[in-house]
Amino acid sequence: MSIFRSGLSKTRQSFLGRLSQMLGNTEIDDDTWGDIEAVLIQADLGVATAHRVIEDLKTRVKRDGIIRQEELHLALKDSLRSLLSAPPPMNISGRPLSIILIVGVNGSGKTTSIAKLAHRLNNAGRRVILAAGDTFRAAAIEQLQTWGERAGVPVIAGKQGSDPAALVYDAASAAKARGNDILIIDTAGRLHTNFNLMEELAKIKSVSQKVIPDAPHEVLLVLDGTTGQNALQQAQKFREMVDVTGVIVTKLDGTAKGGMVFSIFNDLKLPVHYVGLGEGINDLVLFSPEHFVNSLFDEN
Repeated sequence: MSIFRSGLSKTRQSFLGRLSQMLGNTEIDDDTWGDIEAVLIQADLGVATAHRVIEDLKTRVKRDGIIRQEELHLALKDSLRSLLSAPPPMNISGRPLSIILIVGVNGSGKTTSIAKLAHRLNNAGRRVILAAGDTFRAAAIEQLQTWGERAGVPVIAGKQGSDPAALVYDAASAAKARGNDILIIDTAGRLHTNFNLMEELAKIKSVSQKVIPDAPHEVLLVLDGTTGQNALQQAQKFREMVDVTGVIVTKLDGTAKGGMVFSIFNDLKLPVHYVGLGEGINDLVLFSPEHFVNSLFDEN
């Protein structure tokens, strides 16, 4: 898929460039493993995931009788692919109104991802409405309203500083009354160590359940791909606050740290539903393990 190849060009150039330097036509030796592991860590797979890949490669080498590094190149591609899985369908069908809660720190691309997701769902025939639940920053409200207009999706918003839980209650009630079938809720993106945020997320969940008893049906965590392994630390904190069901990885087109996607699967055991591969409204793409791995290796 061309959008994956273009969006992951920085990661591919860094990752594939280093691999090409070491995986020539010479025989595999003891230094090979350390060299590959170093490249994987530099691509931000993380130490644990890199070690897992190396152990898998050693098994493949012994099992398949691989003796040359050019064969090891293909085995590495297969090993990385085995770490990933296609995301399951999101739990947003089969009821009159489904609620998606979006969480993440400021600057992660959370607000723009909400609008891009709304645009995708709207184009798929869903009746989407947004709730500007980040009431602490006027810029966040205005940004969501602007993006909502671009996406052709209505936005329920209140004044800066108003109670986000009350806003969410009003938005859920409005969505139900208007016949919308998906409500996407933005939330404050303050530091993930902030205890008040934990209480706020719990309150938002509670008030949404007053309108739709089993809400929220999805809790998507937005992670900034440019932050690499630091994003995983954020993810662990948010999982302590709320039951995260999946991940959106943004800004992969602007980083050489795309390897962090493998750590999300290996360390967090969470599905990646979408990846951001550009700034346009159509650049939030359904995650494909096949396209992702192929785009790390294929130069054309």
